[in-house]
Amino acid sequence: MKLYNIKENDEQVSFGQAVRQGLGRNQGLFFPSSLPSFDDIDALLDEDFVSRSSKILSALIGDELSKEQVSTLVEAAFQFPAPLNKVKDGVYALELFHGPTLAFKDFGGRFMAQSLAAVSNGGKITILTATSGDTGAAVAHAFYGMQDINVVILYPKGKISPLQEKLFCTLGKNIHTVAVDGDFDACQALVKQAFDDAQLRQDVGLNSANSINISRLMAQICYYFEAAAQLSKQERENLVISVPSGNFGNLTAGLLAKALGLPVKRFIAATNANDTVPRYLETGKWDPKPTVATTSNAMDVSQPNNWPRIEELCRIKDWGLETLGKGAVSDEQSAQSVKELFELGYLCEPHGAIAYRVLDEQLQAGETGLFLCTAHPAKFKEVVDDILGENIELPAPLAKHAAMELLSQDLNNDFEALKAVLYQVQ
Repeated sequence: MKLYNIKENDEQVSFGQAVRQGLGRNQGLFFPSSLPSFDDIDALLDEDFVSRSSKILSALIGDELSKEQVSTLVEAAFQFPAPLNKVKDGVYALELFHGPTLAFKDFGGRFMAQSLAAVSNGGKITILTATSGDTGAAVAHAFYGMQDINVVILYPKGKISPLQEKLFCTLGKNIHTVAVDGDFDACQALVKQAFDDAQLRQDVGLNSANSINISRLMAQICYYFEAAAQLSKQERENLVISVPSGNFGNLTAGLLAKALGLPVKRFIAATNANDTVPRYLETGKWDPKPTVATTSNAMDVSQPNNWPRIEELCRIKDWGLETLGKGAVSDEQSAQSVKELFELGYLCEPHGAIAYRVLDEQLQAGETGLFLCTAHPAKFKEVVDDILGENIELPAPLAKHAAMELLSQDLNNDFEALKAVLYQVQ
């Protein structure tokens, strides 16, 4: 598998290089130079989750890893389901929160950890990543205790839910968590600065586990196929998928699944008040505004890193951006949708509720709607309890970490201070 840097096309790397390197020159994202196609999608959808995912990822990676190696990576990473839950006639929730950290990012985080171990040449590795909530936990748990790998996770201080924070800031060992005085975009900017420092990259073996890493993105393609596999052939003929979108890795993966042949009529990009992309699709003007804190904090991103990949894919496939559905949802509207779903018998949290609301508004007669539920409602217990007047029970992983001490250190929004942390953890 060859990948190229979207910003500097002459930089071409292998899958292993892309996984180890994370970003290309000039902070460019890597993108596959060619995409495989599958002749018989129905036969592929008839296979079980792990077998199907192994075939998809092996076709993407090519002969760099054997089919047996890829199958082993997938078996180790995908040890939990991605079930559909029918909410009402013609509308389904895809539940992506049945992994160890109760969020969709378990799929990408665990596959990346397995991939990095497979392509590592034995040198020191420092994973540096920014999180707006769920990435931190998924990455921390995926890499926890792995030899010769240190993980440094930046997150916006006071801007993620307390239970999200507890889930990854209580581990210790090779997991180092840093509360930055700023928003997620500030954390992401620090990560980019670190990757632009060639000496630092070399000294600490820098790598990123954000959705900018191609291995995470590739893993996410697989659960879109798994969703379609759980629908009847008739239902998936007019399938519309609504994706709660922050950094836009999830939507990128869905569009890549479509490019591989998955029958999806259209996708919807659903955001909160941080609506850079919906406004761009409406006006053609890229105009990020300061990030606003919302109850759907994992989507509090005003400069989504993965958007260039979506534009690149649309260019290659000659898909007009105007074919993407879009919608921005306020906290008040999100709360209303949490209540509506609860009345339908489905417990949801703000991120999934945003995807549901935009889907419900735009779904047409004869279409089957699917919205992504990216985190367990208990991860946003305070918000959901307040909306519903209920007391959500904590699943075992959250209850365990809720009682543990935070191990994070505070950091000013300052690159030199971050460099000191990165050298310190070696």
